[in-house]
Amino acid sequence: MDKGPIRAISRRRAVGLITAGLVAPSVIRPAAAEAALPEQTTIPDILKGSGEVRIASWGGSYQAAQQKAWFEPFEKATGIKVRAFPDADPAKVKAMVDTGNLEWDVISASRRAMMRLNSRGSYFESIDYSLIDDGVAKEYRFDYGIEMMSWAQVMGYRADAFRSATPASWADFWDTEKFPGNRAMYGIGAGGPPEMEFALMAAGVPADKLYPLDVDKALASYDMIKKSVVKWWETGAQPIQMLTDREVVMTTVWNGRMEALKEQGVPAAICWNQGLLRRDAWGILKGAKNKSNAMKFVAYSMMPIPQARFAMSIAYGTTNEGANKYIPPERLAILPSSPEIKKQLVLVNDDWWFENGAATQAKFNKWLLG
Repeated sequence: MDKGPIRAISRRRAVGLITAGLVAPSVIRPAAAEAALPEQTTIPDILKGSGEVRIASWGGSYQAAQQKAWFEPFEKATGIKVRAFPDADPAKVKAMVDTGNLEWDVISASRRAMMRLNSRGSYFESIDYSLIDDGVAKEYRFDYGIEMMSWAQVMGYRADAFRSATPASWADFWDTEKFPGNRAMYGIGAGGPPEMEFALMAAGVPADKLYPLDVDKALASYDMIKKSVVKWWETGAQPIQMLTDREVVMTTVWNGRMEALKEQGVPAAICWNQGLLRRDAWGILKGAKNKSNAMKFVAYSMMPIPQARFAMSIAYGTTNEGANKYIPPERLAILPSSPEIKKQLVLVNDDWWFENGAATQAKFNKWLLG
């Protein structure tokens, strides 16, 4: 268990160490270059401790990457044991906090999911930003959470489907004469909002003028492509399978799924331009039994080198720009947090979706099923 609050004087010392790059240089493990992960050789004393921290995430390859990048090295460096759980359901946070039976200290969730939960009460502790590395930009920070990874919802296409041109925008996705063939788009069921932003950009709305979203205009744009969409996918595996089986030539897709597909030798490519930059966050449960250890873990995971380790373990991006210098160029080139890629993406406005998501989803569902 934690041993009490962190003293302010220690916080100031930690900030100095973190923003100064932790004094000692990092080293690369002498393994094969493509597999080598940078090592965090020192951490500030304020992040060390004893006891445990209990972290709820999503299992699978995502949690396996977190285990390699964050859980194991944090435990080794700090002396704080990490207990990981594979079912980060925000509904369970509400039940735990309401009953006082807190089985977790930290949860991985979207900012929007945390906003929905906190609109019904106080379910998360405030983040102690004095411990967070300065490389984490302000757009990834909010009072009761911090976004620790990024991913993109993009256009994926068969690289062998078009001879004379390459799709480069959502207007091209909508252009079935220049780029003939079946499409797939996200429908209902995978836990995210409809792809209204894509429909609006296809209709000519500039990326920096999307919000507030004109839902009626988006649905009118959807009307123009609906007959070419042979599948409104419900799980992340479906668009990948359809590209593999040549059921579609283009689809909306999660970037990490596309990298796995390309590694299997399927001639597929990503159009990053006008993709949506999405993020996942850490939240510390209100009244967490290991609150201090939870904050130490969150701070550790946001440091440049641990962030780089995560991005080198799975094809998702960082939220600390300082991580980029620890990621090999060939790896950085496929990540949504790469400076060259990030500038092509649209940062999803979670505040707008929180306020308008239910009504927008209902309109989309009616349109899709109509």
